[in-house]
Amino acid sequence: MSDHLSWSSIGGNYLHDLLPLPYTQATLNHFSDKVKATQDFLGRQILIENPSSYLQFSVSNIPEWEFFASLPSLCGCGLLLDVNNIYVSCVNHHYQANDYLGVIDKADVGEIHLAGYTEKHLPQGRILIDDHSKKVSDEVWDLYQTTLQKMGNKPTLIEWDTDIPDLSILLDEAEKAQAVL
Repeated sequence: MSDHLSWSSIGGNYLHDLLPLPYTQATLNHFSDKVKATQDFLGRQILIENPSSYLQFSVSNIPEWEFFASLPSLCGCGLLLDVNNIYVSCVNHHYQANDYLGVIDKADVGEIHLAGYTEKHLPQGRILIDDHSKKVSDEVWDLYQTTLQKMGNKPTLIEWDTDIPDLSILLDEAEKAQAVL
């Protein structure tokens, strides 16, 4: 079982997206408490997935990767490492993927996800959207290989939620992942 490091409802109103959190100590404590309560209710550990993000809170004072990496020690969860989300967030916010991967304890990672993204060019600049609508990009395949070198082989899932292609294309993507593993 897994969920995202995000929020999507407030005051009984549910939003259609996974929204970013302010990365502060107060948010980290609150989020960890919610994960603990969920795990207690379920009677099992869950995995928390790193987000893809497009906006950041100005009050954030903990780097996203440190916030994410600290969750297992605070609440006993595992991590679902979405390599595409790392790439998308790194491009969108000018992070370095090695900073992200450098703080993750490989023992905390229970699963890896891969996906495709859409690139948009806006007047403000380029942005990547994690929409699971395309093949995994070459850059994400390269980052996946780097991730496995640091984390070891982990169960891997390729997400493809929209514009689903012929089965042969999906199987080809799965074969690529298997070859890298």
